[in-house]
Amino acid sequence: MKRKLIAAIGIAGMMVSIAACGDDSGSGDSKGTDAKELTVWLTVDAQNNWPELVKAADAAVQKAHPGVKINHEYYGWPDKNAKLDAVLATDKAPDVVEMGNTEMLGYMVKGAFAPLDTAKFDNSSAWLDGLKASVTYDGKTYGVPYYAGGRVANWRKDLFASAGVKTTPKTYTELTAALDKVQKKEGDKFSAWYQPTRDWYAAMSFVYDAGGSIAKEDGGQWKADLSSPESIKGLNEFKNVLDTYMHGDKTKDESDRYIVYGQGKSGMIFAPAWEGATAAAKENDKTGKLANNVENFVMPGPSGKNLPVFLGGSDLAVPVKSDAQALAAEWINAFTGPSGQKGLIAKGNLPNNKTGLATLKSDPATAVPATAAESNWFVPMAPGWGQVEKAQVLQTMLQSIGTGKKTVEAAAKDADAAIDKVINTK
Repeated sequence: MKRKLIAAIGIAGMMVSIAACGDDSGSGDSKGTDAKELTVWLTVDAQNNWPELVKAADAAVQKAHPGVKINHEYYGWPDKNAKLDAVLATDKAPDVVEMGNTEMLGYMVKGAFAPLDTAKFDNSSAWLDGLKASVTYDGKTYGVPYYAGGRVANWRKDLFASAGVKTTPKTYTELTAALDKVQKKEGDKFSAWYQPTRDWYAAMSFVYDAGGSIAKEDGGQWKADLSSPESIKGLNEFKNVLDTYMHGDKTKDESDRYIVYGQGKSGMIFAPAWEGATAAAKENDKTGKLANNVENFVMPGPSGKNLPVFLGGSDLAVPVKSDAQALAAEWINAFTGPSGQKGLIAKGNLPNNKTGLATLKSDPATAVPATAAESNWFVPMAPGWGQVEKAQVLQTMLQSIGTGKKTVEAAAKDADAAIDKVINTK
């Protein structure tokens, strides 16, 4: 099932100015306890793929509050934030809104969402670290993780078997040895590993695997960290992948990676879990060889541990202008609680918590994405991070490294300077 989240839509460009109101002890304490109507905004993913879970949450809330009317509106990812920005400037804000997890920060910085009391949400103590980070700003929680999607390695079993590799690698040394065999067999015009240069999600996984980071917080201020020895080590590892196995256009991002993979120009990708299956779908498999021949596996890292992955996903938030904050919190808990998570897992999603993830690890059908998601990272939750993304600082750095325009050290130094100019700016 293809569900590609569009990250950071509208964050940096959001012009909404909202004065935070209500107390900071957490939404749901009193405001809107007796509300008679609730408006919930979700994306079309819920409408198309798990409408029964929405109905179940509605039923739970209406059982506890007879007579409550629940309205639903559904939006596509490219449309939602423009509509939300416009509505937040009025007194007609929805009571619950779904956000991509990288979209949350800009709205939290602007004071658009009400703080929530985590004690009122099931499994909050076990939320996945990366998802928990996405709803946390300045020591307060402003959202509830909904579901997640991780990244895995995916390769063509036929190509690697023809090079003498019959099992998926458990270590980075085994991986590179297998890639070397395929690269030698297929030649220099083939990408044993198609790794788009500007794919900063993959590059930063190498950085975090090496003990580095994009930026660090110290005393309430953020400082770029890409020039640290650890980050440089990770960037050098990423550059080695590009130099050795990536023989495609070194100026591209990851947007059409699954299409390139489906064209038979690559033996392996490291990508969101849906991409391998999508590449093998009839409409994308131009070779006719990928169907039943692609295999996901947990990506090993150079450190000797599993490569930490960026967790994409969705969060649910309560706009600060909602008049039904308590009821909104109840609906969110009904939707994201144990029953809802079980339903989301059945639809192919990763759960929002470590308890559910442990269950998936024991099932061979879901063990790979669940295991990969255990080690994860998230973007710096700094007030100016949206400006960093908008300026594509990381992508520019990676392209300079991949094309050889700059050394790793010089590109990282320039990126740090660009990040430091804006990362603490609201």
